[in-house]
Amino acid sequence: MKHKVYLSLGSNMGNRHENILRACRLIAAQTGEVGAVSSFLETEPWGFQSDNMFVNACAEVYTELKPHDLLEATQAIEREMGRTEKSHDGVYHDRIIDIDILLYDRERISEPLLTIPHPLMLKRDFVMRPLREILPDASEIVKKILSGK
Repeated sequence: MKHKVYLSLGSNMGNRHENILRACRLIAAQTGEVGAVSSFLETEPWGFQSDNMFVNACAEVYTELKPHDLLEATQAIEREMGRTEKSHDGVYHDRIIDIDILLYDRERISEPLLTIPHPLMLKRDFVMRPLREILPDASEIVKKILSGK
């Protein structure tokens, strides 16, 4: 069964645009079909200081992977692209690629290693602006999932 998933992608190191495009190619090869991809949005770093601006985008993906398997696959792609560490205890840093699972069908998951919908997505304009390009009612969908409707 194919699941509709929305991912957030961000990069602030190297060729940021190419990093996002490469991540999309790897996602297509390793997780499932990439449907719509938003335009790229350049933004200031969020949650930390850096001289490097981010490029952010969102992608719609159709996958047969279960949520935890998808998480493992996206983290493997991050490592393959050169990301050596994830943020720890809310401490963020420059990164060649960051892939976050925003939505997985209309499921709500709240576990130590995986929270869907992404817990901070509604507060992050750099996530919501590109997401609304490919999922115009994203805010309403997230609110319904969180309210249990």
